[in-house]
Amino acid sequence: MSDRYKINKENKKSIRGAFAKALIEAGRKNKDIVVLDADLACSTQTQLFGKEFPDRFFDCGIAEQDMIATAAGLASQGKIPFAASFAMFATGRTYDQIRNGVCYPEFNVKIIGTHGGVTVGEDGASHQALEDIALMRNVPNMTVIVPADCRECEGAIKFAAENQGPMYIRISRSNVYDVFGEDYEFDFCKASVLRDGSDVSVITNGETLAESLMAADILQSQGYSVQIINCPVVKPLDGSTIIENVKKTRFVMTVENHSIIGGLGSAVCELLAEYYPTPVHRIGINDEFGQSGKAEELMKYYGLDAESLAVKIKRYIDKYRLVK
Repeated sequence: MSDRYKINKENKKSIRGAFAKALIEAGRKNKDIVVLDADLACSTQTQLFGKEFPDRFFDCGIAEQDMIATAAGLASQGKIPFAASFAMFATGRTYDQIRNGVCYPEFNVKIIGTHGGVTVGEDGASHQALEDIALMRNVPNMTVIVPADCRECEGAIKFAAENQGPMYIRISRSNVYDVFGEDYEFDFCKASVLRDGSDVSVITNGETLAESLMAADILQSQGYSVQIINCPVVKPLDGSTIIENVKKTRFVMTVENHSIIGGLGSAVCELLAEYYPTPVHRIGINDEFGQSGKAEELMKYYGLDAESLAVKIKRYIDKYRLVK
């Protein structure tokens, strides 16, 4: 077990709660921070900010397009708006407003997409954002961040509050494992190698970071050496850290709770195709919609839990060794 991470398998914590805590702390430090929600304040946990700062909280109703347009207006007057909704609606319903109303003029709007990925669970395909990262990383001037645990989420919110420009931060509905210790500091500029390995570089973020680390533990007992790279900032991508470490393994797998099209896997493929051609296998949702089910069941169904990942990673390492 690396001292760069420690997973407590007995306890998961609410990353939405961590988001709310960090938002309140940022609001105490800066009176220009305002929060907007789309009638989902209980689910997104922005209601806690609203209780602390009722005059700086705006429920826009079930109208995400209006919410983003209002956030842009507030930003144009020097406010720092955090606009929150389910990731599916915060990005899908509002693409035009984000592109033309936020990113084109480079307004300082922070968009928080909660309930990202298949772990939305029983709400099913209509609510499971599997394309949101692809949508946001495609827009000029947009930063895209996918934190893995509560500490990383708090660090990402603090960064967003203190730095200029449009940002999209995607968090999950389900509770997450603690991965990082109390001394962890979010570094916008750097991906981080949490586990060294020689057989394959696994690049991941969000909920699948903990699952990938646990998969690497399983495979270590079977004689496999798996490098794990945490990449919370999908855009701008830290290409130098990725290339430097991929040179050690010359084989890459990406893991994400998102479509394999347009997300982290695509970003890594684009980087390596241009600067260091390397075999890459993407693990995620294979160009399909999600479905209703319990979060844990869906993670297993789509092969994103630790046990399934261990099987997949082992299979592809063995296959790569044969053709190497």
